[in-house]
Amino acid sequence: MPPETSAPAFKPYIPASANLPEFTIRALVMGVVLGMIFGASSLYLVLKVGLTVSASIPVAVIAITFFRLINKLGGKDSTILENSITQTAGSAGESIAFGLGVTMPAILILGFDLEISRVALVAVLGGLLGILLMIPMRRAMIVEKHGELKYPEGTACAEVLKAAATDSSRAAAGESSNPHAQDEASKRAAIIFGGFGIGLLYKVVNVAFKGWKDTPEVAFGAPLKAGSIGAEVSPELLGVGYIIGPKIASVMAAGGVMSYLLLIPMIKFFGDSLTVPLSPGVKLISDMSPHDIRSAYVLYIGAGAVAAGGLISLVRAMPTIWRSLSAGLSGLGKGAANLTTKRLRTDEDIPMKWVVIGALAIIAVITFATPLHMNLLGALLILVFGFLFATVSSRLTGEIGSSSNPISGMTVATLLFTCLIFLIMGWTGGQYYVTALSVGAIVCIASSNAGTTSQDLKTGYILGATPRLQQYAILAGALSSALILGPILLKLNDAGTVYVPAAQVAPSLMTDASKLTDTAQLQGPQAEQDKGTYKVWHKSDTVGGPAGKYLVDNAGKVVYLVDPGINGAYNKRPDGTEVKKYDAPKAVLMSYIIKGILDQQLPWTLVLFGVMIALVLEMAGIPSLAFAVGVYLPLSSSAPLFIGGMIRWLVDRRNNKLEHNKNLTEEEKQAAGDSGSGTLLASGYIAGGALGGIVIAFTAGILTDFDKKIGDWASANNPFFAGINADALSMLPYALIVFGLYWIAREKKPA
Repeated sequence: MPPETSAPAFKPYIPASANLPEFTIRALVMGVVLGMIFGASSLYLVLKVGLTVSASIPVAVIAITFFRLINKLGGKDSTILENSITQTAGSAGESIAFGLGVTMPAILILGFDLEISRVALVAVLGGLLGILLMIPMRRAMIVEKHGELKYPEGTACAEVLKAAATDSSRAAAGESSNPHAQDEASKRAAIIFGGFGIGLLYKVVNVAFKGWKDTPEVAFGAPLKAGSIGAEVSPELLGVGYIIGPKIASVMAAGGVMSYLLLIPMIKFFGDSLTVPLSPGVKLISDMSPHDIRSAYVLYIGAGAVAAGGLISLVRAMPTIWRSLSAGLSGLGKGAANLTTKRLRTDEDIPMKWVVIGALAIIAVITFATPLHMNLLGALLILVFGFLFATVSSRLTGEIGSSSNPISGMTVATLLFTCLIFLIMGWTGGQYYVTALSVGAIVCIASSNAGTTSQDLKTGYILGATPRLQQYAILAGALSSALILGPILLKLNDAGTVYVPAAQVAPSLMTDASKLTDTAQLQGPQAEQDKGTYKVWHKSDTVGGPAGKYLVDNAGKVVYLVDPGINGAYNKRPDGTEVKKYDAPKAVLMSYIIKGILDQQLPWTLVLFGVMIALVLEMAGIPSLAFAVGVYLPLSSSAPLFIGGMIRWLVDRRNNKLEHNKNLTEEEKQAAGDSGSGTLLASGYIAGGALGGIVIAFTAGILTDFDKKIGDWASANNPFFAGINADALSMLPYALIVFGLYWIAREKKPA
């Protein structure tokens, strides 16, 4: 056989022989802190709309800016490899937040509590497992497939870091100093920080100080009785819409239009004359508000559409998944065979023995951790599905990017197979809800983090970073973010929890208090009025009152129904104050899969209606998953995404007409839009608005008197917040940030 010809060896930006500061304390600490911040904002977003956006480039830009500020204050400037470590450590929070937000709220929907130990274990174990499973695949995926797998976000992040390289880094790379590139990097940093400040200030004034109505809405009468259009005028959702682009944003909004201007009015039209409640509703349709109709019927239709859309997207991706898995596994041996006795700095990984020991230790902890209700079969399923989907996620991320990686579809597949195995084994009790969900949650987080780790290692490969140090950094970032995201998730839920008096929902309900062992107190704002301790009753049927968690006194009388902040049904407290709920659309889907298979208690007719919607869309050539999420979400959540997407469409249309852009390919135009000023400002809007929402949720349980006084004053004196013109007036401040996004995103004509 003729000898094989090899492609020219890849040369990183910083040579392997260079000795620059890399894994420093300041770089690691800054990355960990930024990872926590962006992880928190991502968790907020995934609970709101089921979406997150990549944090890599914003973290990189902020790191560059902070280090330059330190330099101006007399400190030492950072190297490009330090910035890479910061970006790597800071990227882990977003992927863990996605996995947590997609899965763990299902615990509440299934009737259990969000125990901090359970949430923390799932976050930590899933995050670390995904990174460890990716380490053996680095050579196969990143090195051997460098020309084939592009890893778009990782490549783009490397270009950002190279453009902002300091003089010492450019000297190590053999380049001369480029003041223009540094000025450009400073401008980009100013844009993202400006967006962060605007988003944070806007959110605080809007929600905490009741500056204007945050969800203006228009209701319709006949012939669209019960129909309505609303929009949450928040900076974070506007930014998400801009980044995901006009196509996906429009399809999601179309799903919301179907729910609020077709399905809800149609149910009202046909059900208005019924004299008995229509299951699964518990009261007459004629007495139902649009919100009641959505909760009783449309949510199940939306869940069926989301399930079908997720499975269809997974089936469509199966050829790619199979190629990814086979290529990844075949590349492992090849990568190991190519190792030389003396490794270069840029080819050092964490030693394999520690990877194996770490992975086995994680599986052991999973098996014996009491809060997970796990058994040996569940732990083995995690190992099998975790390795399978970590490999698939890494490969798919390289081909299509993190944003298009069907992590939720992989989680659905994991839950389906797990629940079917449990059903065959006869494991159908409530305990196995938690076991199945723990399997799905850990696999989801591991798969998501494997994809993120791949992007980071691609960035480091292009720059010439040390993989072993990057792996240490992302392990530290994942552990830190996982520990903080659990308490944030619980606090967001507590802030939106409503303790509904039993007289309102179950006036005559009683139970045997002597059989109840768990106790609880009220949390959040209502705790100020009632500091008593009650016994906890998890009611699984609907006899005498809705299923759910109840607080019971010692005599057995039911006092409160605990309506959670995540996917709860009651948005007003007994004193009349409004409460913001989190829909967590994908977590609802996970709970429906578990309950539907193990207990067969779903209203399957409504679910099948949703399945039919997804199939019709696929037959028409429309991506059904995005549309299905829009059907499930409130229109007020998808409408601002549509507005952001339309701003992106207008900006791209204008910029592409400029003379110097006319000869670019469509891919080059898309890449320019993805890394332009608009994307940076939108990222700032997202981080600032989401962080503002989290801060407000935390303070709502502390400054309860302040919140009530501000609300009472605004209701009586602020026409932007209350009154006949509040819906129209609240659009004025929103129009300012919309116009600001368009103006900044416009590419300036060259002189």
